[in-house]
Amino acid sequence: MRIIRENSLYQLTFLSRIFPVNCYLVEEDDGLTLVDAALPYSSKGIMQAAAQIGKPITRIVLTHAHDDHVGALDALKQVLPDVPVHISARDARLLAGDRTLEPGEPDTPIRGGISGKVRTREDVRLQEGDRIGSLLAVAAPGHTPGSMAFLDTRTHALIAGDALQTRGGIAAAGQLRPWFPFPAWATWNKQAALESVLKLRDYRPSLLAVGHGRMLREPEAAMDRVIAEAGGI
Repeated sequence: MRIIRENSLYQLTFLSRIFPVNCYLVEEDDGLTLVDAALPYSSKGIMQAAAQIGKPITRIVLTHAHDDHVGALDALKQVLPDVPVHISARDARLLAGDRTLEPGEPDTPIRGGISGKVRTREDVRLQEGDRIGSLLAVAAPGHTPGSMAFLDTRTHALIAGDALQTRGGIAAAGQLRPWFPFPAWATWNKQAALESVLKLRDYRPSLLAVGHGRMLREPEAAMDRVIAEAGGI
């Protein structure tokens, strides 16, 4: 496990067999918010990182329900049974293994690893604009129908999940990067994903933190390049 700190944000990186996966700890006055749960074996490292910081994990927030973002959820709930789990109302269905589309959604298959083997269910179903500590929930559909990003209102750091990647070159979900194609392969709807990047860009983030790749300071120009590549959406 690798830990990189940017102010009140800690990036924890774990290696799967084929690619690195990030999750994040956000430091608050009353404890830590864990954003995503990485891989099944990651629970020990996450708890060790919290112990190093010296604060308890008081909230778990999920950007979306793919297996590489919820892998350690069951193990974490065994040691943190009273810590609430937050996920978007839409991706709560994916967390339970239900890939069916809702009325009005684009008729493209939901892709990516959704095993349905996670036993833990959400305590809170998030809507856009909800606050979780210092984090503002921002709907960012595309990679999955209910993907969410989280903006730290203190620092304007943006935790974007797989709405964007920086590994293999910055890209929106659905934009193929040959050196790291996995987020594109697992994206539900490319057009919605590109529209979400445009929306996230308007928040003018000071830092971009993603599910795969290093954090990027002052990411606006890089996000503009992503948008331009897509023809301005």
